Amino acid sequence: MLKTRILLVLFAFVGVLSSCSKEDFDAEKQAAIDDKLIVDFITQNNIPATKHSSGLYYQIITPGTGASATAASTVGVNYEGKLLNGNQFDKSTQTVSFPLSRVIQGWTIGVPLIKAGGRIRLIVPSALAYGNTSPGGAIPANAVLDFTIDLVNVQ
Repeated sequence: MLKTRILLVLFAFVGVLSSCSKEDFDAEKQAAIDDKLIVDFITQNNIPATKHSSGLYYQIITPGTGASATAASTVGVNYEGKLLNGNQFDKSTQTVSFPLSRVIQGWTIGVPLIKAGGRIRLIVPSALAYGNTSPGGAIPANAVLDFTIDLVNVQ
């Protein structure tokens, strides 16, 4: 009986703690903020970007002529990632390979829009990146990310 009460109190405590942080975040409001930031950014920088139904903005720089990627593909890429203020937070120094199913949603959605040999610019709203958490380093919570990606190969 005491064990049951302790477990109930523990579950209640965990429930209260986990609900507190979620109540403060409004995903719809953040999506509207991100969209305005992106529209302003592409307007100011004359980027001919297209809005995907997911909220991702993209610019196909070179469509590529090789194999097509899917969300289940493993891809080899060269890339550069920046914040909208221009601060670079990551850049590959050689081709890196990984499954598209194991990266941020913005990449899983955007990279298959080109074929191997192609180049794409993805402007990723925070919900399709790291959301309202920071993965550490130079990427803050709720960050819109700007990637230029060369799709080298598809497996």
